[in-house]
Amino acid sequence: MLAERFEEHRTRLRAVAYRMLGSLSEADDAVQEAWLRLSRSDTSDFENLGAWLTTVVGRVSLNMLRSRAARCEEPIGVHLPEPIVDPADGTDPEHEALLADSVGLALLVVLETLTPAERLAFVLHDMFAVPFDEIAPIVERSPEAARQLASRARRRIRGTAPIPDADPSTQREVIDAFQAAARDGEFDALVAVLAPDVVLRADAGGVPAVAPIEVRGAAAVARRALSYSRLDLVQRAALINGAAGVVTLRDGQPFAVMGITVRGGKIVEIDILADPERLSRLDLTVLDR
Repeated sequence: MLAERFEEHRTRLRAVAYRMLGSLSEADDAVQEAWLRLSRSDTSDFENLGAWLTTVVGRVSLNMLRSRAARCEEPIGVHLPEPIVDPADGTDPEHEALLADSVGLALLVVLETLTPAERLAFVLHDMFAVPFDEIAPIVERSPEAARQLASRARRRIRGTAPIPDADPSTQREVIDAFQAAARDGEFDALVAVLAPDVVLRADAGGVPAVAPIEVRGAAAVARRALSYSRLDLVQRAALINGAAGVVTLRDGQPFAVMGITVRGGKIVEIDILADPERLSRLDLTVLDR
């Protein structure tokens, strides 16, 4: 049956769409649109259904990104993707494929800064090995121009997306030290676990308590961490896109999801999603299991 053949590709298609859109809910919409297009198509001439579906999801995601930009939906400043949250003791099997190739929050943050065409060329070619001659028609460019799009995206990612330490237990030790220092008001201890050029980004959806949107430098981030420590938040250890992170609660309600990138034993990036509307769309019940 056609539906069964489609289901064989769903996990890969969802992974493509999540990398393109930075949102699981929008990724599911893109995959559903691909199914609708497939169900209306004559499949007798398809030599490679998986390749056809991948390019369809890519095209749908590209149009969604362009539509998002045309409607000026994104807030001024940093826009953080929607994270994938798992319990601290392990990743849900359904999330493992979505997080393959180390798709951490830091990488997705950089993907958000690319143009829609650059993002598509990089995601399809570098992450899913789609040839440039198949990418070219989607972005309405020549194969060489599509290659250049991916090359520009690659240069930006290499320069700005830190690769985290691989050991989650090491990550957790650094984060625990950071939290303890913030809780105890130890400014120097905070600075000690932060890289000198650490960056903190917060997408608060206009909530003043989490402004400013971006803070750089160990001293500035340490001061911001001390101010957060006064908010009387309950902190829960979690995996955020496969890396050690934190979910905070206030009065029993989700307050923020913090993706923390640890490299070389120091925190190099903190990405905080604190937009109440977007937090409400995340499945945080996994932390109660």
